[in-house]
Amino acid sequence: MEVKNVIEMNHITKQFGKFKANDDITLQLKKGEIHALLGENGAGKSTLMSILFGLYQPEEGEIKMNGEVVQIHNPNDANALGIGMVHQHFKLVDNFTVLESIVLGRETIQKGFLKMDTAREKIVALSEKYKFHIDPDAYISDITVGMQQRVEILKMLYCDNEVLIFDEPTAVLTPQEIEELMKIMKHLVSEGKSIIFITHKLNEIKEVANRCSILRKGQYIGTVEVADVSKEEMSEMMVGRKVDFVIDKKPCQVGEPVLEVANLKINSKHAGKHAVKDVSFKLRKGEIVCIAGIDGNGQSELIYGLTGLTPIQGGTVKLNGKDISKESIRKRCIDGLAHIPEDRHRYGLVLDYSLQENLVLQTYYNTQFQRKGFLKFSAIKEYANKLIEQFDIRSAHGAESVTRGMSGGNQQKAIIARELDRNPELILAVQPVRGLDVGAIEYVHRQLIQQRDDGKAVLLVSFELDEVVNVSDRILVMFEGEIVADLKPSETNMQELGLYMAGTKRGSKS
Repeated sequence: MEVKNVIEMNHITKQFGKFKANDDITLQLKKGEIHALLGENGAGKSTLMSILFGLYQPEEGEIKMNGEVVQIHNPNDANALGIGMVHQHFKLVDNFTVLESIVLGRETIQKGFLKMDTAREKIVALSEKYKFHIDPDAYISDITVGMQQRVEILKMLYCDNEVLIFDEPTAVLTPQEIEELMKIMKHLVSEGKSIIFITHKLNEIKEVANRCSILRKGQYIGTVEVADVSKEEMSEMMVGRKVDFVIDKKPCQVGEPVLEVANLKINSKHAGKHAVKDVSFKLRKGEIVCIAGIDGNGQSELIYGLTGLTPIQGGTVKLNGKDISKESIRKRCIDGLAHIPEDRHRYGLVLDYSLQENLVLQTYYNTQFQRKGFLKFSAIKEYANKLIEQFDIRSAHGAESVTRGMSGGNQQKAIIARELDRNPELILAVQPVRGLDVGAIEYVHRQLIQQRDDGKAVLLVSFELDEVVNVSDRILVMFEGEIVADLKPSETNMQELGLYMAGTKRGSKS
């Protein structure tokens, strides 16, 4: 018996000015399947799903649900039809509770007062059913990114949505949270839900998806049965060429210390605790050192301390022999420090600035871009166009695009372009390939290795064990604010790394 299509998107075309984000795309979702949507950064995946969710209107094409043509003018129409969406960047209110965030827009009002009892019962029941372990009275600002994502999923389930769209759901999750999400998705499908799953991660597609549709530069390339194709074949369909999953790199030639961290102590957000406890290490010219560990073990606070985003409570940080422990962020940048942050929206970009303005955020005060306090806009645009071409940053209006409207992966490329082009001595790269497709990941890894080969020092923070092992020359494992191991990738394996990361094994510190 043939399974019916619950959703059909036929010949969808969407333009922004002269830029075609979707060019005559047809997509079919069967009832009870997980259908992956794969494509490079800027290929048009999120745009297509935003049309299905009513955020955009197409210039051409039609949408059918269970064989009937439907009109989806806005997200309320989508919800009424049973279509829900977890966005790449969550749509939650920080100072609302979990309960308030879920019922927002669907509140029960009685005599002018909010009536939350029924909603609370339903949310608690859903949370228990799917083993989400969420406190309905916790504030969004106080829960982890993984928990915030569960709130977004609960919002869909609370609305009784049957078609669930996950837009890059694993881009901000730890490996453990990704594993849990995969289980949740399989559970939802076993109950008859249908899922469209946007991702760049081929391992995840092989893990959970039944079929996969591939887009490239706004066009439909094809749909494949996931069980019948290899990761290499899918990646080639996505980027139009063969991709190297393992980067060849020559042995590192280390030089003098660039970064020297001694007895560093940094407070946690929670009073009375150190997030970084007496950490010491050296990073030399010509090497990539990776900080590995499960998220929340002091990696973020360590980077914030090194960059000046948060004050340190003890110890010293030296850059090329100079104590920068109390220097301003700008002074550290001038001294040769570059920072690719984990949260690109909070620390990496000014979202309502244009792409060209974001590309000179660290250098606009140089004489190349200003004269007597006035910006030289033609010089800024010329520089931006150079980086856009060099780093393949894709957007609707080129250098003048508003950064907020760009895909997450292209926002990330913009940050990497800006930081690496300043010719820094030290690169702090935190989750630098988060949200990037395999072609872009390969490119970024090559860039980091080229920086290392040029005699720069790279401190990489990653939760992806494949990245940790493939790219780094040395691995420092952090657990509960301390460095518990100093390892060489060639002398360890995934299992041993996992033991150190979980705190069940400790090694000697260098």
